[in-house]
Amino acid sequence: MKSRRFEKPRPPAAAEHGIVHRDEAAFCGWPFYCGLWVFPGGDVLVGFKKIESAYAAPGEISHTRLTVGQGRLVTIRSPDGGRTWDGESLQPVFDLATSADEILATGGDSYDDQPPLDLLDPNVIVMSGAMPALLKPDSRAWLRASADAGRTWRRTILLPLHGLASLTGHGPPTVRPDGVALLGLSTTSADGWTNRPLVYASTDGARWNFLSFMTPEIEGGSAVSDRRELALFGAIRHFYARPLVLRDGRVLASVRFQRDARGIIWTDVFESEDGGRTWRFLSRVNDWGAPGDIVEMADGRIACVYGYRLPPFGIRARVSEDGGRTWGSELVLRDDGGSWDLGYPRVAEVAPGRLLAVYYFNRADDPVQLNGGVRHIARTIFTPD
Repeated sequence: MKSRRFEKPRPPAAAEHGIVHRDEAAFCGWPFYCGLWVFPGGDVLVGFKKIESAYAAPGEISHTRLTVGQGRLVTIRSPDGGRTWDGESLQPVFDLATSADEILATGGDSYDDQPPLDLLDPNVIVMSGAMPALLKPDSRAWLRASADAGRTWRRTILLPLHGLASLTGHGPPTVRPDGVALLGLSTTSADGWTNRPLVYASTDGARWNFLSFMTPEIEGGSAVSDRRELALFGAIRHFYARPLVLRDGRVLASVRFQRDARGIIWTDVFESEDGGRTWRFLSRVNDWGAPGDIVEMADGRIACVYGYRLPPFGIRARVSEDGGRTWGSELVLRDDGGSWDLGYPRVAEVAPGRLLAVYYFNRADDPVQLNGGVRHIARTIFTPD
């Protein structure tokens, strides 16, 4: 039988695009390392990073500036499954100028003084990140938790290093049927050129402890350039682990593999059959495009959505019908991006067979152009065929 895996990229059966949040004086981006949650009753919450920017000069949108101690992580809410978004609900959750010392002075490294969290409760959510920036040799991971669907948040705590030199958080955990939450994190080498994805776990949301490394220890990354550029743009290996507990008991994790951040990146999938204690490589989702977010659909298929940072710039997806072992042909959700500076999606199933992808984007036809249009948060509701 002829394989469909390498059929020509095509649009999904149905797709509808919309704006989640756009501010002409701000760079809005990176929902992947903030989170997307669907609550009972149909409310949806998404987090993203927002930084003031007048789009007057290239330096204002330089990732060298935007990724270190700038802006806030915020959330915004949809009352109707992601179709429309309530601008009045915009809420700051974390100020990225905050230092680790400030958190230790006011929050410590646990919620031991507060009631335990039922991590299986769909209204209990967790957000994580890092300061002074992600994936640096001195990164410290922070965490905040909410017990009421993101309307209020507990104070910020730092995750303990447990012997690691650095620790980066990037998104919410997944939860096993026994109530243990698995949080994907990364540690970065002293020279900044190698990352290693790993997992912390918690039984009650109060304390988070090291559980496992996801990949074997390897030698330093091999740079595409001669390393005169920032490590941020070079070949810094695997990072952005996104674990997902499946109904069959396995745990999958999408992981970004990077040769060059502006295009030569792809999504690998790792698998654990023992609850996240040990991992093995399972599959490579695509030729190019990362980080990829994954969701298990009601019919058992696994969908992966990712930014596509090569021309034509846009957002794409693939679907696996065999538990993540192989992936179908590429679905082009949109290809109207103005530059490589887009992607970092989160995806959720909002109705059987209907997926919501939220990502940051810039349009080629935007009247404001600075290596692409205004960076804003957009969404696509689509039905993969």
